[in-house]
Amino acid sequence: MDYNASGAVKKGKNTPRYSEHNAKGSDKNPYGGQAQKAELLARMKAAAEAKKAAKKDAE
Repeated sequence: MDYNASGAVKKGKNTPRYSEHNAKGSDKNPYGGQAQKAELLARMKAAAEAKKAAKKDAE
């Protein structure tokens, strides 16, 4: 066998063979989602305050 003609190994392309199910800019994860995150944080803070107030009332 002539190994001289076989050539070198192909270099990797450093990309996945599949597409992510929640890639940036897709339907599931659109760009500009920071407003939703701010709403979520506001809801979480309100819930924490309500829980704290309820705990104080129980004492």
